[in-house]
Amino acid sequence: IHPTAWVDPGAKLSAGVAIGAFCFIGKEVLIEAGSIIGTHCHIGDFAKIGRNANLHPGVKLLSRCEIGNNVVVNAGAVIGSEGYGFDQTEGSHKKIPHLGKVVVEDEVEIGANTCIDRARFEETRIGAGSKIDNLVQVGHNVRIGKGCLIVAQVGIAGSVEFEDNVVVGGQAGFAGHLKIGKGAKIAGQAGITKNVEPGAFLKGNPALPFQLAQRISILQKRLPELFNRFDGFADKE
Repeated sequence: IHPTAWVDPGAKLSAGVAIGAFCFIGKEVLIEAGSIIGTHCHIGDFAKIGRNANLHPGVKLLSRCEIGNNVVVNAGAVIGSEGYGFDQTEGSHKKIPHLGKVVVEDEVEIGANTCIDRARFEETRIGAGSKIDNLVQVGHNVRIGKGCLIVAQVGIAGSVEFEDNVVVGGQAGFAGHLKIGKGAKIAGQAGITKNVEPGAFLKGNPALPFQLAQRISILQKRLPELFNRFDGFADKE
C-alpha cells in the first residue's frame, strides 16, 4: 500500500493486494488476493473486487459495484456511474436516482475511458469472458452475455440485453430495451432499432441483413450512371 493512498479502516484486503499512489479505498471494500489497484483509482464504499484483478490508473469503481476474478479494467474507465434518466416536471428535467449496481463477471476486459452505468434498481451485468474496447457507453440495466466482443465507440442504450457471443463493430448504436440474439454479428456504424435474431449478421443504418446491405451499397455507387442513362433517354423523347 503506497503511503499516499487512503484505505478506510473497515476495508478488507487479502494477501498480495497492491494499492498504488493516491488511491481511495472506501469503507467495507473487499479486495481479494493478488489484485492490483493502479495509481489514482477510486474504489467506492462496499465495492468488491475478486482475485487477480488489474485496475489500471485512474479507474473509478463506484459504490457497491462488483468485479470478478481476473478482470482487467483499463485506464480511466468508470464503472457504476449514474444512468441517464430524467423526468420532465414543471418544465424542467429532474434526475431519476439510480440505486442499483454494476456486476462484472470473471475474465472480462474493459477498455480505457469506457463507462458502464449502474442500474436503476437492480444491476447492470457484464458476462464472463466478454471483452469491451475503449470509449464504449453501456447504459443502465444493460445485460451483456458471456463471451461478447464490443469494439470501440459503441453506444448501448438502457435495458438492452445481449445474449452470449454477440460481436459488435465500432461505432454501432443500439436503441433501448432491445434483445440481441446469441451469436449475432453487428457491423461497424450499424444502427439497431429492433430486436435481432440469434446468428443474424446486420449492417447499415437502419440495419439490414449483411448481404442485402452490401448489394444496396453496390447499387448506390451505380446511381449516377443510371441517372445519366435516364436523362439521355428522356432527351431523345
